[in-house]
Amino acid sequence: MEGLGLGQAMVDAGGGLRVQLQHVADPVFSALQSDRNRILDVFKQAISHSSPAAAVALATMQEAMKPQKHAVLVQDENQLLENALRLLLQELVGAAVDAGEPVMQYGRSIDDSDNSGGLITRLLDIVLYLCEKSHVEGGMVFQLLEDLTEVSTIKDCKEVFAYIEGKQEVLGKTELFGRGKLVMLRTCNQLLRRLSKANDVVFCGRILMFLAHVFPLYERSAVNIKGVFNTSNETNYEKDQPDDVPIDFNFYKTFWGLQEHFSNPAALIPRWHIFSASLTIVLSAFDAQPLGDDDSTSHQLDEGDDMTFNTKYLTSSNLMSLELKDPSFRRHVLVQCLIVFDYLKTPGKTEKEAARESLKDEVKVLEDRVKRLLESTPPKGKDFLKSIEHLLEREKNWVWWKRDGCPPFEKNVSERKSSIEGTKKRKQRWRLGNKELSQLWKWADQNPNALTDPQRVKTPPVHEYWTALAEDMDPMSGIEAEYSHKNDKVYCWKGLRFSARQDLEGFARFTELGIEGVVPPELLTQEVRLKVHGKSDKSKQKAAKKGDDAATVPPSEENQNGSVAVDDGGAAQDVDDVIPMDSDVAGAKEEESQDDLERQGSDHEPLEGFPSTQDISPDPPAAMDNDSPGARSPGEGQRYFKKHSHPEGD
Repeated sequence: MEGLGLGQAMVDAGGGLRVQLQHVADPVFSALQSDRNRILDVFKQAISHSSPAAAVALATMQEAMKPQKHAVLVQDENQLLENALRLLLQELVGAAVDAGEPVMQYGRSIDDSDNSGGLITRLLDIVLYLCEKSHVEGGMVFQLLEDLTEVSTIKDCKEVFAYIEGKQEVLGKTELFGRGKLVMLRTCNQLLRRLSKANDVVFCGRILMFLAHVFPLYERSAVNIKGVFNTSNETNYEKDQPDDVPIDFNFYKTFWGLQEHFSNPAALIPRWHIFSASLTIVLSAFDAQPLGDDDSTSHQLDEGDDMTFNTKYLTSSNLMSLELKDPSFRRHVLVQCLIVFDYLKTPGKTEKEAARESLKDEVKVLEDRVKRLLESTPPKGKDFLKSIEHLLEREKNWVWWKRDGCPPFEKNVSERKSSIEGTKKRKQRWRLGNKELSQLWKWADQNPNALTDPQRVKTPPVHEYWTALAEDMDPMSGIEAEYSHKNDKVYCWKGLRFSARQDLEGFARFTELGIEGVVPPELLTQEVRLKVHGKSDKSKQKAAKKGDDAATVPPSEENQNGSVAVDDGGAAQDVDDVIPMDSDVAGAKEEESQDDLERQGSDHEPLEGFPSTQDISPDPPAAMDNDSPGARSPGEGQRYFKKHSHPEGD
C-alpha cells in the first residue's frame, strides 16, 4: 500500500483491512485551480468598469487566458474559459440574491447617466462580443444565458429575456446562431414550461415571437412531424344522470362524447360507425332547432369584447339547452367536424391508413350536411363558411410540405455546371409536366368544373391590353425606352395573339411598323400617331399615285408593244387578235416585260391542237375603249375558241 503513495493500510481489531486515504496535492489540479482563479480575477476587474465591451473584451481575454494563438482560443482553452465564466456567473447571481437586488441590476452604478447595466449585463456583453468576432467558441454566450435563466426567478427571467430581445440581431446571425440554436431552443422551452398559460400569457407570447424570428419557417423542431395528437386534452362531463335534467340525458352524453373522437382522429377509423351515428344525432338536433337572426343578435358580444373567445365550454347538463341556442357554440362544434373530415380525406402515408379511402363517400355526405348548417348559422353564415374552407385549403399545403420532409423554402440560384463534370442526369417525368401541376391535379376533385367557372380570368379586350404600351409610347409619361413594355417578349406575344383574334387590321401592321404599329391608333396621342403611322400613310399614297399613272397610259402606246402569236400553220397572226396586257408599271418596266413576252412567243410554239397563251384572254378591261385596235368583241373570242378547239372525234 505504501507504493500507491495515496494512503496507508490499517488493520482494525477484527482483522479486517481498512484503507484510509490521505489527500495528496495533485500538481495538475493545482495548476487548473490557479488558472481559473486568475481568469475570475481578470474578468471581475474588467466588469467592474463601465467601459464598452468592444474596448476591453479582447484585451481581457488575452490577459486571462494567454492563448497559444494571439486572438483565437483552441478547444481546451475554450472549455477552461467557459467553466470559469459559468462559475463567475453563479457567484454574481448568489451575491445579487443575498443583496436582495434584481439579478440584471446587481452592481449597477448609482449614477443615473450610466446605462451600461449591472455586472452580469457587462459580463454577457463581453462574452457576446468575443463570440461575434470568433475569438471564442460561438455557443459560449448561449450556455451562459441558459445557466442564468435556470438560477433566476420568473421575475428576473423577464429581465434576462429582455436582454436577449435587445441582442436579437446579433444572436440571430447565421455564423453565431448556428452554434447555439439548440441551446437557445432548450432555454426557451424550459421557460415556457415554467410559465403559467393563464397568468404569463404576454411573456409566453414574447418567447414565441422571438423563436419565430430567429428560427426559419421550415425549422423541423417546431413542426409536429409525426402528427401526434394532444390526447391529454380531455373534456369532462357528467356520466350519471342527475335529478331534474331539463333535456334528454342520452343526447347530452352523445353530444359531449364526440369530443373523445375529436381529440384523437387517428383512432377514429375503427370506431367510425359509432362516431357517424353520434354525429348524425347531433346534426339532426341542429336541423330541428334552426337559428334565426334574432338568436344571433341576442348572443352578440359587446364592441369592447369582440376579441374574446372561449377555450373551453361548460359541460353542465343544465346549460345544454342554452348552449344549443348559441350560434358561436354551434359554430365551434361544426368547425371541429370539418377539421376531422379534412384529416380523413387526406391520403394515408401507410397501408394501415388506407382505410380512409373506403370512408370517402360517407365523409362527403356528412361534410355537405355540416356545411349547410354552417351556412345557415347567423350571422354571415356564407362568409364564415368561405373563410373556413379557405383555411382548410391552405392547410393542405402544410400537410404535403411535412410529408415531403420539410424542405427549405429558400431556393438558391443554381450554378451552371460545366460539361466536363459528366453527363446530365435524366430529369424525373411528371404526369402534367412538373411536380406542382401534378399535385394540384391530384388534390382537386372537380377540375372540369373549375375550368368552366365563369369567375376565371378571361381574355381582356385588345384596346384594354395595349393601353400600357400606349402610355409608354407617350413622351409625356417620361418612361425610358429600356423599361417599356415593348421589351417584354411575353407581353408582346400575348398582345399579338389578342390582336390576331380581335383586330386583324392592327395585326397586319406588325410586318411594316413593328409591335408599336399594332397598338390601336385611337389609344395614341396625335403626336405619337403621326410619328408611328405617318410612314405607312406616305407609302400608301405613293402606291395609289403609281396606280393612277398606270391607268392613264394611252392605248396606242400599249398596242405598240403587242407580241405576235403563231398559229398552227406557223403563220403570223394579226396584231388585232392579241389582247394587250394590263400593266401597273409604266415606262421601262413595261417595255421590258413586253420584250420578254415577244421572245417567249417566238421561241416556243404552242402544242398541236391547243391555242397559244396570248390567244386566250379574258374580256377587255373596263378602262379600255372597245373601239381601240386592240379590243375584241365577245363574239370574236367565241369564234376563235371554236376555231382552235379539238375535233369532236378526238
